[in-house]
Amino acid sequence: MKNSLVLILFVFNLSFAQKYELGKVTVEELQEKRHPLDSTASAAVLFIKGKDSFEYSPFGGYHMKTDVQVKIKIYKKEGFNWASKKVKYYVGGNYVSNETISFAKAITYNLVDGKIEKTKLLKEGEFDEKISKYWNNKKIVMPNVREGSIIEYQYTIRSYYNDDPRGWEFQTMIPVNYSEYKTLIPEYYTYRTNLRGNILPRIEVDHTMKHTESKSNHLETITTYTAENLPAIIDEAYVNNIHNYMSSIEFELLTVKYPNQPLESFSTDWITISKNIYAEDDFGSELDKTEYFEKDLKQVLNGLNTVEEKINAIFSYVKSTISWNNYMGYSCRDGVKKAYTEKTGNVAEINLMLTSMLRHIGLTANPVLVSTRANGIAIFPNKSAFNYVIVAVEDADKLMLLDATEKYSNVNVLPFRDLNWKGRLIRKGGTSIEIDLMPKKLSNDIVTLNYSVNAVGLVSGKVRRQMTDYNALLYRKRVEDVVEETYLEKLENENEKIEIKEYSRTNEKDINLPVSETFFFTGSNLTEVIGGKIYINPMLFYTSHENPFKQEVREYPVDFGFPFMDKYAINIQIPDGYKIESLPNSVNFSTVDNLGSFKFMTSTSGNTIQVSIVSQMNAPIISSEYYTMLKEYYKTMIDKQNEKIVLVKI
Repeated sequence: MKNSLVLILFVFNLSFAQKYELGKVTVEELQEKRHPLDSTASAAVLFIKGKDSFEYSPFGGYHMKTDVQVKIKIYKKEGFNWASKKVKYYVGGNYVSNETISFAKAITYNLVDGKIEKTKLLKEGEFDEKISKYWNNKKIVMPNVREGSIIEYQYTIRSYYNDDPRGWEFQTMIPVNYSEYKTLIPEYYTYRTNLRGNILPRIEVDHTMKHTESKSNHLETITTYTAENLPAIIDEAYVNNIHNYMSSIEFELLTVKYPNQPLESFSTDWITISKNIYAEDDFGSELDKTEYFEKDLKQVLNGLNTVEEKINAIFSYVKSTISWNNYMGYSCRDGVKKAYTEKTGNVAEINLMLTSMLRHIGLTANPVLVSTRANGIAIFPNKSAFNYVIVAVEDADKLMLLDATEKYSNVNVLPFRDLNWKGRLIRKGGTSIEIDLMPKKLSNDIVTLNYSVNAVGLVSGKVRRQMTDYNALLYRKRVEDVVEETYLEKLENENEKIEIKEYSRTNEKDINLPVSETFFFTGSNLTEVIGGKIYINPMLFYTSHENPFKQEVREYPVDFGFPFMDKYAINIQIPDGYKIESLPNSVNFSTVDNLGSFKFMTSTSGNTIQVSIVSQMNAPIISSEYYTMLKEYYKTMIDKQNEKIVLVKI
């Protein structure tokens, strides 16, 4: 009986081990049509295994080796993007210190006539993409991918930067059946682990002696983190960067202590990191260069007197003169002087140049280190937490933020990518303070809508829409380089197939003024005529029909990006021979803590109905503790917007 039990356990453990190995693809896996726990999933990670270990070289000492194995099932066409993979790696040092990455065992499996067909990744499917002076992406695109495919690949990264292990994400945007991450750390290194998210992995720790080429034994700590049946994390509306909230682990190097060597401490803070960045040649010293722009700057400022005029003139000059080459980073790549001469540069070159110009005329201007929304929010202080730099001007009690990489940005109206909670303002000498990047001023979207309804429900009228600050910036970017005919065709199709004529746009390029568009329209699909009654939604095609907040519970903040006010002034002319049978009641309510408010007011005068609607959100970010309230607020607001005016024949 005991022998039978041992055999059963052996068979079970063997099959369990085989389940998470590359090359073990079965017909049953290829035949699977949908994920057993999430029928909506377009793809799923069948398993992903990672291992961070240290290799020793007599010449270079210890370096970190990261091995990753991945197996993914593609269920639907929407999941095809999971058949490609990008891995970021460091290239900003010398030949020895640069990271290296290599892919292997990259195979696509398909079921063809009942048999498993393999297609290997060829070199043509591998690419290198330059991100910045310091970083590249290695990318693979798997071949012969179709619905039902299974793809597998593994990759290895070697790095001499032992202070910054890559960490691990257990959760993704698709379900994960099994995730395993293992660290093998020599006794010489001490790290602090930081877990994110609400799903915690199982943790097993073991210790063993390891023999290296240096002929010395050392204790190695092996930690294994595992998690199974992880649901896809839902990227709900108004999320900053969903990766901030995924179940994951990050590491912070605390100490290094080699035999017969003193203890080195690496635990640091944001102040020290900022000071070190300022001291780098491709950052702080670039701010001291002025001779290349001095002559031109005199002409730019000729005849200007006020501080505001000078700031706007210099800001406009840099935006119009130097084009952003789409490279990010807080360090200059080729230097500010070359960027000025060639009229193109990366983020640092453009914004450090702007900082230097503003300082040159006596203003208190300083760079601000930023982590963009796509880069995420760091758990602990580290240099890689920042990937961007903007400019701050301190004038009395005002703080003005500028980013000259975006031609439609303005003072305190930054590109949306910059709006990531906090930044680090660095003053001369490297002292620094944390500042709030999030906008305080309301961005307005004001619509004036005048229209009439005839006896058969046809609507004709005029729209004037005016947008300020962030609404204006987003609008200008949306219509940039779009042919007007194409824009209007889309506008008509998205708004119940209305017909637009006499369209005009004002202040499209003048960022110091609100941008507006005006047009006349007719629409035959904007009302309902039933049993001799006409049903009108007063907001017509501006009505919201769906609550953006659908989840019962939300664990992460609602990030609108900026506070806003949407305002509608509506005048409706009803047809002769009709009277108002019912009209939506007026309401006026606010949320707790004055986070938002909604007003819906109606009145009549003869054959005219006036409707005034104001929706206002006063905070750019709302904590998850308010989610239930916010969801109900939006439901009430949308329900009210969808109440109809009913007209009946006299």
